[in-house]
Amino acid sequence: MSIRLRLTLLYTTILALTLASLGGILYSTQCQSMSGGEERLLADLARRVVEHRQPGGEFGEPAFPPLPPQDEGGDLGRPSVPNRRFGFPATYMQLINLEGQVLSRSENLQEVTLPLSRAGLQAVRGGESWVETASIEDERLMVYSAPVVIGGRVTEVVQVAHSIAGQDQYLGTLGRNLLVGSGIALVIAFGSGWILSGVVLRPIHRITQTARAIGTERDFGHRVDYSGPNDEIGQLATTFNAMLTELQAAYQQVEQALQQQRKFVADVSHELRTPLTTLRGNLALLRRKPSISDEDRADILDDMADESDRLIRLVNDLLALAHAESGRLLRSDVVRVRPLVEDVCRQGRLLDPERVITCTLSEAAVIGDQDALRQVLLILVDNALKHTAGPATVTAEAAGEHVTISVRDTGPGLEPEVLGHMFERFYRGESGSAEWEIPHSVRNDDRERPGIGLGLAIAKALVEAQGGTIAVESQAEQGSVFTVTLARATHP
Repeated sequence: MSIRLRLTLLYTTILALTLASLGGILYSTQCQSMSGGEERLLADLARRVVEHRQPGGEFGEPAFPPLPPQDEGGDLGRPSVPNRRFGFPATYMQLINLEGQVLSRSENLQEVTLPLSRAGLQAVRGGESWVETASIEDERLMVYSAPVVIGGRVTEVVQVAHSIAGQDQYLGTLGRNLLVGSGIALVIAFGSGWILSGVVLRPIHRITQTARAIGTERDFGHRVDYSGPNDEIGQLATTFNAMLTELQAAYQQVEQALQQQRKFVADVSHELRTPLTTLRGNLALLRRKPSISDEDRADILDDMADESDRLIRLVNDLLALAHAESGRLLRSDVVRVRPLVEDVCRQGRLLDPERVITCTLSEAAVIGDQDALRQVLLILVDNALKHTAGPATVTAEAAGEHVTISVRDTGPGLEPEVLGHMFERFYRGESGSAEWEIPHSVRNDDRERPGIGLGLAIAKALVEAQGGTIAVESQAEQGSVFTVTLARATHP
């Protein structure tokens, strides 16, 4: 059963119970009011008869005093309803003794005797009035019995009766009208509730359709179209759209990560393929018959050793990059900048004794991992030495809550389209007219070997793992500047 149908049925049921309660109260009130009015009228008539029968009253014929003219054109002796002897509004009177025997009756009763139950007779003998209903010739009558007390003793019983057919007819009509009106109201309420619940639940239906479309099309760009008030349904639609925004961003990140992973695997395969192909070809040359010359064999062995070293460097750099990007927690120590940068500059001068490396340092300290920060600076210095021929400058400055360490070279600079890819794995761009290649890391041997494009990626991962940032700026013919920004330590 749908929520819409359940809500409509619940609303209709509540309305039905409400109408039934109100109708029951109205019907009961009307019934009691009419019965009470009829009973009071009969009591007044009975009182007049009792006064007529007591001493001091007008004795003699007739036995009953004259009564007021009857409404609706009726009188005491003639019912107003044709062919119905006990119809409304005729009044019927009867006088009985304490044994229940009839002493006198009104003419309109003819031979009919007004009933009095045994319990009623006992009540009247005790001096109390008694009211009961009885059916005579298929007509319901209300009979009021009152004792006649003379000398402190009950001597007779006066009975006065009225037909309550009019009351029954009115109450029957009222009941039918209440039932018919309630039924019509329930039908209208059910239809209105069905329409209103559909309008209220329409945003939920749209949410369902949106979720189904996302599941079918795998597109998180869908949104729930809601323009109503900011009620519970509106908040649900807003929350659902916000969730879709988050899911779309997460999905795009995952998709981007998968694309980067596929690209990374392809790049690694490409980098591995070249040295492995070279090794395979050299092995084929060494196994060739007749054998090659000793000089060629020596060249081939040297080439194989170089390619093996290249494979070792590639594997080491891949391990270093995976380790840096694994999310491992680096130490958060207070690292003094001056001795660290001086040591990096010293190692840079050992890599290329003929190059000038200038250090401009401050006494500031940073929060980070000393070994990781050393590796980052060595990568940047080695990068400057490999791709430029002029001097390099390493600068450390404190500004507010941060410390920046910059490595500047005097090379030809980088093209704008290259800068956005500098920290990508295996990326190779062009600077000026010469090929520009990102180095893998700093090594003291075999520096003439080309890099494989992992050095700056490793540096970026290590800096971000320490809560810092790394950026590059470059201008044509003015060189490039790599800047590392870390949190400043307040107590060096």
